[in-house]
Amino acid sequence: MKNTPHLPVLYQEIIHALRPHASGHYVDGTVGAGGHARGILEACAPDGELLGLDLDPQALALARETLAPFGRHAHLAQASYTSLPQQLTQLGWETVDGIILDLGLSSMQLDTPERGFSFQHDAPLDMRFSPANPVTAASLVNGLDEDELADILYRFGEESDGRRIARAIVRARPLQTTRQLAAAVESVSPRRGRVHPATKTFQALRIAVNEELASVAETLPKAVAALRSGGRLAVISFHSLEDRIVKDFFREQSRDLVNPPYTPIYSEERKAVIKEISRKPILPSEEEIENNPRARSAKLRIAEKL
Repeated sequence: MKNTPHLPVLYQEIIHALRPHASGHYVDGTVGAGGHARGILEACAPDGELLGLDLDPQALALARETLAPFGRHAHLAQASYTSLPQQLTQLGWETVDGIILDLGLSSMQLDTPERGFSFQHDAPLDMRFSPANPVTAASLVNGLDEDELADILYRFGEESDGRRIARAIVRARPLQTTRQLAAAVESVSPRRGRVHPATKTFQALRIAVNEELASVAETLPKAVAALRSGGRLAVISFHSLEDRIVKDFFREQSRDLVNPPYTPIYSEERKAVIKEISRKPILPSEEEIENNPRARSAKLRIAEKL
């Protein structure tokens, strides 16, 4: 994994969005190799500090190397961003000035064959962000019944052939490697165009293994609560399911909840909690996509605490 260059997606846009300043406190909830974190720490020098979280111990090892020059100003922990309140309490931070969440799968994880995220290499069906997670892709494809598998493929992969693919997986069990799974998918869902027919299946299983969507939905309110007034939350998503959760949350939190006369709608009224910096997501430039094709599907949404 060390040989794979890590290109932080929407790097300049993130620095501009969070507006790091000296003595500020920041959180990178998906620190990865530390690319975004390094830029934030450089911009908030000499007194700013950053907390970096990641479930992946391999990525965290790279982040330690990347952020070593910042010494005590960089705090790293192997933890999920769902534990944000506890992590801040351990540091004695009541609020922070900015938070970034770069969701989904990193290029480093995808390019490490033994992690089992890609059907381009034959590897064990793993797909875990954290080795402490007891659930693997193999345990799902070999342990769930056909209906449960079809539900995962539809909900997390938006796979229209989910029922047929689930039936093919059950028929081909036991499946232990990525190539075996890809072959089972291809047997009932032939290639259409340039996209491999197993793409959505692998996405769905990865999301299910790591409970990605539930973790995002759980973390967004925690992140907003952790921001000081004027602090910003920046979220990069890579597929429609993640982006929809972020968009809906930002829209709901940016509205005043005021009941009309005589017919209460809301159990509790409140003013808007955040404002959206941009109603439409910020997309990578053509130049960035050319330099890093995996940035193509990235969408950045930014909210500011009121």
